[in-house]
Amino acid sequence: MKPLEKIIAEKLLKIKAVKLQPNNPFTWASGWKSPIYCDNRKTLSYPLTRSFIKLELSRLILEMYPDVEVIAGVATGAIAQGALVADQLGLPFIYIRPTPKDHGLENMIEGDLRPKQKVVIIEDLISTGGSSLKAAEAIKNNGADVLGMIAIFTYGFPEAEQRFKQAKVKLTTLCNYDAVIAEALATNYIAESDVEALKEWRKSPSTWKV
Repeated sequence: MKPLEKIIAEKLLKIKAVKLQPNNPFTWASGWKSPIYCDNRKTLSYPLTRSFIKLELSRLILEMYPDVEVIAGVATGAIAQGALVADQLGLPFIYIRPTPKDHGLENMIEGDLRPKQKVVIIEDLISTGGSSLKAAEAIKNNGADVLGMIAIFTYGFPEAEQRFKQAKVKLTTLCNYDAVIAEALATNYIAESDVEALKEWRKSPSTWKV
């Protein structure tokens, strides 16, 4: 049977939620040149893919964190998926803003979260890990417990892995960069000659050039 990470990779590539262009790179908001662009929001427009991801996220949570009490989504990309998972599991849902709202109650966490509640965070994409771990910190600062984080996709940057380790937040992902490259190669989305450039990018994304 095909591993889950490759099934997800196949689905993401099929709907172009993940695009690979090693010879015509994208420019990220950070200014980095990148041979890959991932937009998991696209999965929401495809009911079968959306449902598959929701069910797999829910399954992992039940297997790994059976005592979870609250599902949290990281704004904005994981709000919809987090809400779908919370509904599937019949659990309360909250979401975490990147910064506190600048008016009204000035909330960073939207929804009801009580001290000592056990939370699993849903994230759509892990790059450097900074914004994801900021969300985890907000939950901890509110007196609740972060059991772990589950994301749809990770680039697998060493920097992110180190950050999660230092923050003592367990990260689990449905899919990853290596699985996408393998699936793209198997389906002739990319050529064998593209693989080296794709691997080199991950080693030093801030300095990578075509």
